[in-house]
Amino acid sequence: MNATLQRITGWFGGLPGKAADVLPVRVGGTEYRPRATATPASVLGFDQALLWVVVALLAWGLVMVYSASIAMPDNPRFANYASTHFLMRHVMYLVVGFVAALLAFQVPMKVWERVAPWLFVAALLLLVAVLIPGVGKVVNGARRWLSIGPVGFQPSEVAKFAVLIYAADYMVRKMDVKERFFRAVLPMGAAVAIVGVLLLAEPDMGAFMVVAVIAMGILFLGGVNARMFFLIAGVLVSAFGIMIASSPWRRERVFAYLDPFSEEHALGKGYQLSHSLIAIGRGEIFGVGLGGSVEKLHWLPEAHTDFLLAVIGEEFGLVGVVTLIVLFLWMTRRIMHIGRQAIALDRVFSGLVAQGVAIWIGFQAFINMGVNLGALPTKGLTLPLMSFGGSAILLNLVALAVVLRVDYENKLLMRGGRV
Repeated sequence: MNATLQRITGWFGGLPGKAADVLPVRVGGTEYRPRATATPASVLGFDQALLWVVVALLAWGLVMVYSASIAMPDNPRFANYASTHFLMRHVMYLVVGFVAALLAFQVPMKVWERVAPWLFVAALLLLVAVLIPGVGKVVNGARRWLSIGPVGFQPSEVAKFAVLIYAADYMVRKMDVKERFFRAVLPMGAAVAIVGVLLLAEPDMGAFMVVAVIAMGILFLGGVNARMFFLIAGVLVSAFGIMIASSPWRRERVFAYLDPFSEEHALGKGYQLSHSLIAIGRGEIFGVGLGGSVEKLHWLPEAHTDFLLAVIGEEFGLVGVVTLIVLFLWMTRRIMHIGRQAIALDRVFSGLVAQGVAIWIGFQAFINMGVNLGALPTKGLTLPLMSFGGSAILLNLVALAVVLRVDYENKLLMRGGRV
């Protein structure tokens, strides 16, 4: 019984008895020696539990994308598509994503740190390119895609990863002046503002929110003065408020969120949210069963992308939704632990990158779930690792591969090796 309790505690409580807790580490010139434990340290390879949770989410997402899209050929808009069209495209994205993740895992963190500024510049160039008429592809009134052969690619996903790597590298370079606003915070704020202007020109406010939160999170974790952090947070919240207030269609979304079933909004801006809530309500406790969703039959728009959680709620019920939330919470906590472990080993860049990935995936999952459950206004953000979308899956897997690389290098150092 004691062994079982220790194992469960290790899953959810930050892995006591492993990795950095076994070896003395030095943080800020102070040596910490955790209490001795009889459990031997596992310092070989990388975090396999994290890998299997990611694989489980990918597999569940694949099944749900097929379930949510199987009836789409009945719609005249998709009449030429086979019932397995989105399934096969999703499988292709997963294969490409796995290959890219394997390649990313081979790249040492020192290399990521060295190319961070160039990666940021490349992301800016892609964001500019997508706004050029004839280059960027317009879908539903938004110019967010670049066509690469038969598939579309979203530069905004590259921007999330590039800002993450660049912000971590920036904080390491500015560590000595992190308490000074004009030398440490303002340049990073200007870089995020440039990315924000390009994203809002598409428009893609959801991606800008994620980018801003990633940058703010890394600044805070990097040790920026709390007063400056809250000042930046206040400025960002005010900016988002002004953008919503000055945009009629964004205001309509907020009003529709407040009362989606009203006569004014039920067939307009509140249509997606109202049908998402109907789907989740139909699922009750245990759901109607895999494949049994009614809302996915052309009632709920974007059921295979932004509103995949609603289909999960209808087919798996409250149990399925809670299980999914727990998996994302566990994964986010685990990634944060890997980042803290890297910082404890004086690998600040690697630690900030890992924690930035946790902020990215955790925040985006929180927004998507909040939108599907009616807790937040409708926003076009996919559910990480699960929703249909090639560029999102690709960059999510690359980011997680970088986290596994951080964990691998942590364990290699604790084993006495060199990176």
